[in-house]
Amino acid sequence: MLRATLIVLTFICLTTSTKAAITTSKPISPEKTDYKFKGKISRKVLENYLDRSITMQRMLTGEGNFDDNLRMIKNIGAKFIGRAVCQWGGEADLLKNFEQEKQFAARVHKIDPDIILQACIFEIVTPEIEKVPVPEWAFKALNLPAEKRNFRYADILYADGRMNKHWGNSGVPDISRPETKLLFYFLAASYIDAGIEGIHFGQVELMNKNDQNLDHYAQVLNLIRGYAAKHARRNMLICDSHVPSGGFLREGKLLMDFHSFPLRILETPEKPEEAILKVGHSDALFNRSKGGITPSGWSCEHLPYLVELDNFGASKSPGKPVGDIYVWGYDEISWFAKQNDQYRRDWLHYAYNWLAKADPNGFLEMPGSRQTTRLTDKKWYDANNRSAAVPNGHGDEDTIKDIWANGRTK
Repeated sequence: MLRATLIVLTFICLTTSTKAAITTSKPISPEKTDYKFKGKISRKVLENYLDRSITMQRMLTGEGNFDDNLRMIKNIGAKFIGRAVCQWGGEADLLKNFEQEKQFAARVHKIDPDIILQACIFEIVTPEIEKVPVPEWAFKALNLPAEKRNFRYADILYADGRMNKHWGNSGVPDISRPETKLLFYFLAASYIDAGIEGIHFGQVELMNKNDQNLDHYAQVLNLIRGYAAKHARRNMLICDSHVPSGGFLREGKLLMDFHSFPLRILETPEKPEEAILKVGHSDALFNRSKGGITPSGWSCEHLPYLVELDNFGASKSPGKPVGDIYVWGYDEISWFAKQNDQYRRDWLHYAYNWLAKADPNGFLEMPGSRQTTRLTDKKWYDANNRSAAVPNGHGDEDTIKDIWANGRTK
């Protein structure tokens, strides 16, 4: 396994190895970084947020110890909280969850009003959606006749049956259908009302099979952004999605404010359990993020993007080098969680600095809290320091704080 070399106040990042030295900790200085935006966001401010991003899956719906998660966020100086609302199916709980999310979001913003909280509108819908009433204001926004009824599951799916059982007994929404637009607008507006300022739209390329020109996605996003302009905390919503093709570009205009994707980590079969990053491996986004005119009006050759330690399930051979999108047979966060403390911390240093050099448009979304797969003793990864509040914490929060304190390689 990897051996770290301690070097005072600096470290070396090797692109062909995960050997990275650990820096000594220094306090994060009083905020000189600009996190101010209203109505639109500059590239610099957006990148400041992406450079302080961390995944805290389901934080606003009661996953983990909220008080300790709040403590950690404040301690490390996180500014963008990814997947804070991560509703994968379970739509019967939506209305109840909206209330809890609003309460928890207020507590987050009390410790730091600059923090952006992100919710997700994923590529899944289940029959439970039929337990949720369609509000009159959603019909009005879509210029549809108001009806007193609940959402219709079948009218959200692809009419030709494509991917209708993609997730077991549940399917993939078709963005071209009016009922899907109603649902997405309802979800986004409800999240905005709860204090959310970012939405991850999941695997959008699964949902636009009947929208190759992106007219329907453009319509929905314009409606959502219109609502945010009047009701969001800072009069805008920051949207992203997973983009294996490099991004949604329509008539020279980018539909998302930033892009996102899994890291796509490459196994090193000659070194069991170790792994590196490499441009061109699988469908990794490195150097492939499309550019154009952003929703905030500025132009770019490559839109800034986040890469994350994704969760998507284990292969049939966990623990073995199977290649493709798996890392030693596991999804990315599960592989990471099962490594020893020293390797995880060294690897975060390595990944952060490798990315800054390989593609400065990309930013590493730190792992904070996320579900794992096929790890019987570690069903959830938490970066929190181990304590009575989080006895299974992995203790990586100080490493994240160190990395952010030292910043990206210039």
